Amino acid sequence: MGFRRKIKEYAEVPISRHLILDILGHYQRPNDKISELIKNNELISIRRGLYVVGPELDLPQPEPFLIANHLRGPSYVSLESAMSYWNMIPERVYEISSVTTKSSKTYRTELGRFTFRHLPIPYYSFGITSIEYNERQRALIASPEKAICDKIVLTAGVNLRSKVQTQAFLVEDMRIDEEVLSSLNTDQIALWIDNAPKSNSIEMLVKTLQTL
Repeated sequence: MGFRRKIKEYAEVPISRHLILDILGHYQRPNDKISELIKNNELISIRRGLYVVGPELDLPQPEPFLIANHLRGPSYVSLESAMSYWNMIPERVYEISSVTTKSSKTYRTELGRFTFRHLPIPYYSFGITSIEYNERQRALIASPEKAICDKIVLTAGVNLRSKVQTQAFLVEDMRIDEEVLSSLNTDQIALWIDNAPKSNSIEMLVKTLQTL
């Protein structure tokens, strides 16, 4: 049975080196075979010990958000990537931004750039939702409310002290439509304030959103 046929059932998620070695178990030198598969664009290495199927196999690849979840876990997609997914900002996003409980890190891969920013527990665990692409692909992503909070928390120099300043940051700097802002769940955000970094800024966010 060829490699393509064996790997097909796993193609829609990132694949561990352990699984590939198991599939290549009949090879005397499976590590050499992995190198050959990468050279022939049948596999793409996205970090040490983790791969996705390459274009030469003509199989479905994992969605970028799912790749991000696997690259550095625990993590979820957030910031501009999540806001773009939820149609909150007009700009197209060219890298996948996530947050993690681990240290901050950037991965530059053949499939694009993936950045991870550190956030502490318990704040990290709030406002995470799951999106389903198909029965094999689900990804963790910030809710619209959490994506905005994460942006405020992780943007250096942003300390919201007034409603005017907060509205300017959201509408002018982030270019979020006021109709979108008025639809956000302020009661949910309010529950996060006590455990949030920049808690005063998150409290001002809630007060500002309640006036829209």
